[in-house]
Amino acid sequence: MASSSGNSNSSGSTLLQISGSEEDLHQLMDERKRKRMESNRESARRSRMRKQNYLDDLMAQLTLLRKDNNQILTSINFITHHYFNIEAENSVLRAQFMELSQRLDSLNHILNYLNDPTLNNGIWVYETEPFETSADSFTNFTLNQPIVASADIFQY
Repeated sequence: MASSSGNSNSSGSTLLQISGSEEDLHQLMDERKRKRMESNRESARRSRMRKQNYLDDLMAQLTLLRKDNNQILTSINFITHHYFNIEAENSVLRAQFMELSQRLDSLNHILNYLNDPTLNNGIWVYETEPFETSADSFTNFTLNQPIVASADIFQY
């Protein structure tokens, strides 16, 4: 009976060992689970920090791009305004060019007429009575006087 009681003690201690071993196993598994949970929390915290840093960088970049965009729009508005001013000035200059070209053509026509060899020494002479010195003399205008013009008559 002693052996049977020894067997029962032996099997009871084995059960205690198995049961203690299971308890150790559960503690070990709980420890691993706790460490994994801590590791996951830390990883999630680092992930949130990276995400926040990325978001902060994007916001800073957005602010910078908006500032650059406003500067570009201001520059475009200034250049467009300057372009329209130059375009208006160019139109005025074209009109003045056309007017001066017409005047030059007219003056060249007059010069060609005055330089006609059929005229008397380049001056058109209209035969009238001799020039009088009275006040009435300007009514008998003779064209044997050269035409004189100054640059002042071309003011614009």
